[in-house]
Amino acid sequence: MKPPRLLIFAGSARRDSLNKKLAAVAAKHAEALGAEVDLVDLADYPMPLYDGDLEAEGFPPSVSAFRERMIAADGFLIASPEYNGSLTPLLKNTIDWVSRPEEGVAEGLVAYRGKVAALVATSPGGLGGLRGLGHLRTILSGIGTHVIPGDVAIGSGFQAFDEKGALTDEGAASRLQATMESLVRTAGALRS
Repeated sequence: MKPPRLLIFAGSARRDSLNKKLAAVAAKHAEALGAEVDLVDLADYPMPLYDGDLEAEGFPPSVSAFRERMIAADGFLIASPEYNGSLTPLLKNTIDWVSRPEEGVAEGLVAYRGKVAALVATSPGGLGGLRGLGHLRTILSGIGTHVIPGDVAIGSGFQAFDEKGALTDEGAASRLQATMESLVRTAGALRS
């Protein structure tokens, strides 16, 4: 049986994003579990602020390219920074653009409906981005994505990684491993 294909990305475009580091750790776990991993940087897919008038003029190529990667995946993991208790504007904008139907190319929610997702976060604060994950779960569930239980939120993000990019806290590493096992298992089951 072909391994599940997972798209993994952070909801940040910042070069030194803590959540990009967390996405990279998650990708290594997924690969070790036998998944085919597509690790993506949203900085490579700049999108204008969603506007129905822009949509009517035609989809930006970056939207179409990113949507294709999402459609090709059996599931996805989002490492989501928390901005003022919610998700980032970049991540919300990406979700909104990808959810729109593109005439002759893709129906509206095809990148989300019937897919499985895992949500993780890290931040310098003590809650580790947990408040934003609740909002993200609500959005994704509302557009047809099965979001697995067991969000991973890692506080004190500046101290969370060693010089090689691995998680320093064994408990956090164990929670991330368990979440990745669940994501790979569920994506594989949904694939078949």
